[in-house]
Amino acid sequence: MNISASFKKRLKYFDLDISFSCPSENMMVMIGPSGGGKTTIIRMLAGLESPDEGKVIFGGEVWFDSFRLINLSPQKRLLGYVFQDYTLFPHLNLYDNAAFVATDKKEVDELFDLFKINHLRKRKPHMVSGGERQRCAICQALARHPRLLLLDEPFSALDVITRRGLREELKILKGTLSCPIIYVTHDINEALFLADEILPVVDGKKDDQWMQRMISRVPSATVSTRAAREPRLALVY
Repeated sequence: MNISASFKKRLKYFDLDISFSCPSENMMVMIGPSGGGKTTIIRMLAGLESPDEGKVIFGGEVWFDSFRLINLSPQKRLLGYVFQDYTLFPHLNLYDNAAFVATDKKEVDELFDLFKINHLRKRKPHMVSGGERQRCAICQALARHPRLLLLDEPFSALDVITRRGLREELKILKGTLSCPIIYVTHDINEALFLADEILPVVDGKKDDQWMQRMISRVPSATVSTRAAREPRLALVY
């Protein structure tokens, strides 16, 4: 199913006004400078913040409609959300963290195998590295069978080598998921590597010129890789 959104929200330094959609089995990467509204957009999709006006529709289900006064809670949206800062329960081991919301605990074992953390299942979050905690956070989000997966700069606090390994694992995983994925980053190389569609966001609005300027600064080998995969810029409707 598709997720589609068209909403506005007045923020401190600018007015957010954007529209986009992302189909099932696709990853839309939302990219732009820090402070441009990307996290606010993700939070409005999740139901953690409310737009001032607009709509959010998943398939045929209305999640938010300012005119009809519809605003589903995050729990009713049945989505997975991976934050930048490892939102794990500190008193639970990694396995119990991932299994906490799992629909089938047997799948947690499969996810831990996929992300290479099965040998750490009994350790608590403070006993493992940042990359291992973030692998667990992704497993936790996937174990609930989300209808939509939101990833808000999940690797930005990690070292370069760990980050590269995790995004390669995520790219492989993407091909096995049937839900839409929306990934937030300000890293142009990460966007070009992962995206099926790219949505550049600057000061709360879509800005293709910003994206073109950034691509012109990327080494030619990286741009050639992107051209071979042909990720599309998301269209405003």
